[in-house]
Amino acid sequence: MSNNSEKTIMRTITIVSVLIPVAVALLMIMPASWKAAMGIEENSQLSSLPLFHAVLNGSTFVLLVIAGIAIKNKKISLHRTFMLSAFVLSSVFLISYVIYHMTHESARFGGEGAIRMVYFFILISHIILSVPVIPLALLSIYRGWTNDIARHKKVVKFAYPVWLYVASTGVMVYLFMQPYY
Repeated sequence: MSNNSEKTIMRTITIVSVLIPVAVALLMIMPASWKAAMGIEENSQLSSLPLFHAVLNGSTFVLLVIAGIAIKNKKISLHRTFMLSAFVLSSVFLISYVIYHMTHESARFGGEGAIRMVYFFILISHIILSVPVIPLALLSIYRGWTNDIARHKKVVKFAYPVWLYVASTGVMVYLFMQPYY
């Protein structure tokens, strides 16, 4: 691959990695009145999306674990299939998450006491780590796809556990929040 192509891909990964968290953050803090002014109304048909998001996150977690087992057993093609499937599910999650939050106010956690502290620890760590998982996943997929295995392995040392954590805590956040949706 040419140096210009590499630079273009790295620039694209950087742009996507900045735009997605910024867009999601803006969406989360956008007042309902602004959404209404843009013609975006609450849609009750989308009220089951949090469960769908949990299923996507749980499925992503399972695919990542299977991909990890496949690569440990040197089943590269199987590993690649499961990793790309995990990426597709994560992408569907992100699109669906944005659609849901464009049409629904964020639910508030109503738990009290120690469970509240546990929930917020999981939620905050999930949010913080969901930001670097974007460039880490994109870069690791790119390095694997181009068979730059040495650099792929360096990225995956960080990408894999972070992605696993974000996928699993996405399910946990849903379980904590389920009574409040």
